[in-house]
Parts: sequence; C-alpha cells; structure tokens
Amino acid sequence: MIVRIMGEGQVTLAESRLADLNELDEELLAEMENGDGPGFRATLQALLAKVRELGEPLPDDSLEPSDLILPSPDATLKEVQDLLSDEGLIPGTA
Repeated sequence: MIVRIMGEGQVTLAESRLADLNELDEELLAEMENGDGPGFRATLQALLAKVRELGEPLPDDSLEPSDLILPSPDATLKEVQDLLSDEGLIPGTA
C-alpha cells in the first residue's frame, strides 16, 4: 500500500505491517480523547517514525495515489481529528 505523510512524501508499506502500527494508533486516539497534548505530540512522532522505519520511500517525482494519508509531524490536534475515520488513522486498528 502507498502511505503519504503530509508534507514529506510517500512510502510503500506492506499491509501486513499495519498491525505493527495498531498500538501507537490506539494510544494516539486515547490521548486525543483525553486532551493530552504532550502525549499526543510524542505518540504522533512515534507513529510517523514507525511508518518511515517500516516503509520504503518512493522517489520524490513519483505521484502514486495514496491508500492512506497521515498528518504531518507538526499537525495540530484539530488537524489530526479532521483526518480520523471510525477506525482511527490506521485502518482496522480502532
């Protein structure tokens, strides 16, 4: 699958690796619900770092349709809330 991190670019990520992101996605949702700004920021950074670690970057000139769009590292709590689905940021994890 193709994952876009807003403001950074795209990576390819095996769908089987989505399970590796479950815990961080659930933690991020809980922090958002509790209004934990510092926790939210740290977990968002950790989630994006994990995507970068598990994914393979696409060339900058590649414009593939994204299967999943994640917020930029400096996204606000409100911006992330706007991206949420019923399943959180990562499908099948909430």
